[in-house]
Amino acid sequence: MPPPNATPNPIGQHGVIGDLKTLALVAPDGRIDFLCHPNVDSPTLFASLLDPENGGEFRLWAMAEGMGQKQIYLPDTNILLTRFLGPNGIGEISDFMPLDGSGRIVRRAKAIMGRVTFALRLDPRPEYASLRPAVSIDDGTARIAWSRDDGTPQTMWLHTSLPLRIEDNTIVGEITLREGETVFAILCPGHEGWDAPDMDYVRSSFRETRAYWHDWVSRGQYPTFWRELVVRSALTLKLLTSAEHGSIAAAATFGLPEVVGGERNWDYRFCWVRDSAFTLYALSRLNYYDEAEAFIHFLMERVTVSDGDRSGLQIMYGMDGRAEIPEAELPHLSGYGGSKPVRVGNGAFDQRQMDIFGEFMDAVYIATRARGKPSYSVWAKLEGLIDWLCVNWRLPDRGIWESRGEDKEYLSSRLMCWVAIDRAIRIATRESMPADLVAWRQQRDAIQRTIVEEFWNPEIGAFTQFRGGDTLDAVVLLMPLVRFINPRDPMWVSTLKAVRENLVHDCLVKRYVNGPENDDGLEGEEGFFSICSFWYVEALARTGYVAEARLLFEKLHSYANHLGLYAEELSTDGQHLGNFPQALTHLSLISAAIWLNRALTADRSDPHHAGFQMIEDPDGIF
Repeated sequence: MPPPNATPNPIGQHGVIGDLKTLALVAPDGRIDFLCHPNVDSPTLFASLLDPENGGEFRLWAMAEGMGQKQIYLPDTNILLTRFLGPNGIGEISDFMPLDGSGRIVRRAKAIMGRVTFALRLDPRPEYASLRPAVSIDDGTARIAWSRDDGTPQTMWLHTSLPLRIEDNTIVGEITLREGETVFAILCPGHEGWDAPDMDYVRSSFRETRAYWHDWVSRGQYPTFWRELVVRSALTLKLLTSAEHGSIAAAATFGLPEVVGGERNWDYRFCWVRDSAFTLYALSRLNYYDEAEAFIHFLMERVTVSDGDRSGLQIMYGMDGRAEIPEAELPHLSGYGGSKPVRVGNGAFDQRQMDIFGEFMDAVYIATRARGKPSYSVWAKLEGLIDWLCVNWRLPDRGIWESRGEDKEYLSSRLMCWVAIDRAIRIATRESMPADLVAWRQQRDAIQRTIVEEFWNPEIGAFTQFRGGDTLDAVVLLMPLVRFINPRDPMWVSTLKAVRENLVHDCLVKRYVNGPENDDGLEGEEGFFSICSFWYVEALARTGYVAEARLLFEKLHSYANHLGLYAEELSTDGQHLGNFPQALTHLSLISAAIWLNRALTADRSDPHHAGFQMIEDPDGIF
């Protein structure tokens, strides 16, 4: 049995499977090298992606030398197929997590052609790889047992038709299959009363899982262009939702670096109001509204009465709704590519970020347009939030990018405060809800004036990152997307030019340039932010430069991984950086694709699209 890899698989070389509770990363070599269990924000069971020697893994693969590897998803599902291709045979691994609440990982190996020897290696390292569990084999079934820090006993079982043995506290096995033969390996939590799974369970759960995803996709409305890419993004966003709570994780992982070898290594396995609201906006444009209702219910249960400079709404919550998410470091993990510290929890949970109201109210606005009047109990809380915001919108904060520097008056926050009050006015007016509309309109208009008067810098011809500054932030690309400014307004066209000259490199976009005036409190230069790249595409399209937007959008496809997935950032050599898969990237891809599709098909069904005209600019936008 070969030893584990000494280096981790690249971040972008993974597929992802999940059960709406947690997600597992699967590399083309058959290695599950990242899994938090039982929930996405639980401690890891496997984390060799963050520490190849000590993190733990669950690998199932074809052993022959020189076999090529290829991964695909079964169309319109989150069932992952990994094929091992060689001159003497073809082997296939099917990976999925059933949606039956069992928390199981089902893996099936099959010899597609010729004779193929498959090997299994199960090396669990629970509690963030802080301990090695007791392992044993009884009647062909492996048992893994340990205790959490609070003394709670935990048990996992491996049911498989492979012959097993233990080597150095690791469960291993091999089997040679003839063409058409199969073998399974199912990792199961220690549920009482559950029957031991067998091949019949593998077959039935496969059919049920495939049917679930096919049914979910069939309920969506997808664009004519780039349907496959949009469907994959939508399926990825759905995997990040919690069926139990209605919360939505920003990403499946923690500790993956924005700069390899640097300190920008955050934990994104929590429910950000901002990311979740953007996710719901993207899903709603595909005709998915159940997720919006579940999230709004989740959040409304946690909104408290505003008091002083406390808004009553945190920027993020645990997936179960807990308010405290203390940040800690895991010094025993070597980190991806030596990137330390590896952090769990997120110290930004108690930051003030004024933009979250805008993203959330925009999602509520979309939901009410589809589902009608909100309940009075929900509206009472929303009304209280907006009343508080009308008094406090000038408060400085940490901004949309969660700076670890000083509080400032950020454009992102001011812009989204305008969105929050504007959408609240629209809801109250259309649905005849009680509200102090005169005061709300006064404050909305006051915010608009301050943005135009205090954030516009005539020397650089652009709206700036914060009040009175002279630095740019890609978040300015949201201005036409949220309908704050007409995309033909000369101030906007000038701003778009400045963004292109300072932040854009071909189709890749920096979110900002770190420097003395814009110190985010951290060392190192980060990569290109994928969400900003898709914002740029949509901003170009809305401004009328559809041909240029389409070209850049299709160039961005080349940066997707082999399965159409994206991490948070991209390096200059095209490597994926940051946590993976990243909700913000996939939701911005969906939004850009839908807008481009409407422009290219002359679809006027969107009232905000009516009257749109493309600008002929064959030589480039500027």
